[in-house]
Amino acid sequence: MADAVFSAVGRRKTSVARVRITSGAGEVLINKKPLEKFFGRAVLHIEVKRPFEITETSGTFNVHANVNGGGITGQAGAIRHGISRALLLVNPEYRPALKKAGLLRRDPRMKERKKYGQKGARARFQFSKR
Repeated sequence: MADAVFSAVGRRKTSVARVRITSGAGEVLINKKPLEKFFGRAVLHIEVKRPFEITETSGTFNVHANVNGGGITGQAGAIRHGISRALLLVNPEYRPALKKAGLLRRDPRMKERKKYGQKGARARFQFSKR
């Protein structure tokens, strides 16, 4: 496994993350920035590192991710999905743990489109009887 690169794509909402993991000291770079600089919120740091905690591989892989589209929460979810898929390529035995945690499933929730003749996806213009 020396110097092997495992690549995967993760998606959430309108975000797409191309993730590469290599053996290393646990360095996470997103769009060439460290994880802490790219995501200001600690909750998102935890979310991105969750696949490593579940598979008990924290600090054994370096992550290089390119992510675009969507907002910060969607991007963090996409990176998490990509890391989970890449870990499966490293060792297929991680599958039961990752699947139980729900990290292999692409989150299908998307923004609902605005409908014509309405104010939004569900919101209507106020009805006036008179």
